[in-house]
Amino acid sequence: MTSSRFYIARFVQAFGFIRKNLRMSDAASEMHLLREAEAQLGEVIWEKIESIEELSVEYWNLRKLSKEREIVQRKLDDHQVKLDLAYEERVSLLNNTPEVQQALVDKRIALLLELENFATRRDQIVVEARDIRRAYDGMKMKLEVMLREQPESESKVKEVEKVKARLVELKNGFSELKRQRIQIAQELEAGDARIDLVDGKLEEYRKDQRRRASEVYDLIGEGNKEISILRAEKAVLDTQMRQLYAEIGRFVSRNTHQHPGCGAAVQSHRALVEVMRALRRSIALNHRLAGTA
Repeated sequence: MTSSRFYIARFVQAFGFIRKNLRMSDAASEMHLLREAEAQLGEVIWEKIESIEELSVEYWNLRKLSKEREIVQRKLDDHQVKLDLAYEERVSLLNNTPEVQQALVDKRIALLLELENFATRRDQIVVEARDIRRAYDGMKMKLEVMLREQPESESKVKEVEKVKARLVELKNGFSELKRQRIQIAQELEAGDARIDLVDGKLEEYRKDQRRRASEVYDLIGEGNKEISILRAEKAVLDTQMRQLYAEIGRFVSRNTHQHPGCGAAVQSHRALVEVMRALRRSIALNHRLAGTA
C-alpha cells in the first residue's frame, strides 16, 4: 500500500467504511512476501557478512551447515548413481535374453528335433517289422502246407526252395530292423541324457539370474532407503539454513543505511532492499487501517 492509497482509505473510513478483514488479509500476504524476500536476500549475501559482528553466529552456523549439506549432497549423488545403475541392470535382466541362455535354448530345440526324427523312424521300423512278421507267418504257413502235399515234383521242389529262401530273407530283414530299433532306442536314451544335461545348465543359469535379480532388488531397496534418509537430512539442513538466511536478510535490510557492513553486503541488491522497505511500510499502514497498530 502506498501513502496516497492510505490517505484515501483513511478518508473513506471517516464515513464508516472500515474493511478490517481486507486490511488484515493484505497485511498477511505482504508479510509472507517479506519473509520470502528476507530469506532470498540472506541466501545471496550471507558469504559477504563475515565482518558484521552482529551476524557472526548466523554466518558461522551457515558455514558449518553448508559443509554438512555438501557432504550429504555428495552422498546423495553417489547413492543416486548406484541406484540408477541398479535400475538399468534390473531392466536388462527383465528384458534381455543373454547369449549363453539363448545358445542353450537353441541347443535344446535342436536336440528335441533330433529326438523327434529318431522317434518317427522308430515308429516306421515298428510298422515295417509288423509287416515283415505277417509276411513271414504267411510264408511259413505256405511252406507247411506245401510239405504236406504229395507227390513231390521238380517244380514243387523248386517252389519249396523259393519259399524257404524268402523265409530266410524275411528273417534277416526282421533281424536288421530289430538291430536298427535297438540302435535308435540307444540314440533316444543318449538324447534324453543330453537334454537333461542342457536342462540342468539352463536351470543353473536361471538360478544364477534369479540370484542376481534378487541382489539387484536388495540393492534397489537399500539404495532407496539410504536416499530417503539422506533427503530427510538434507531437508532438515535446508530448513535450518533458510531460517538463518531469513535472520540475515531481516537484519541487513533493516540496517542498510545505518551499518556500513550491511550497506556493502547489499550493494548489488539494493532494489530488493527497497522492495522490502516498501512492504514493511505497507504492512504497517494496513495494520493502522485495521486498528491493530
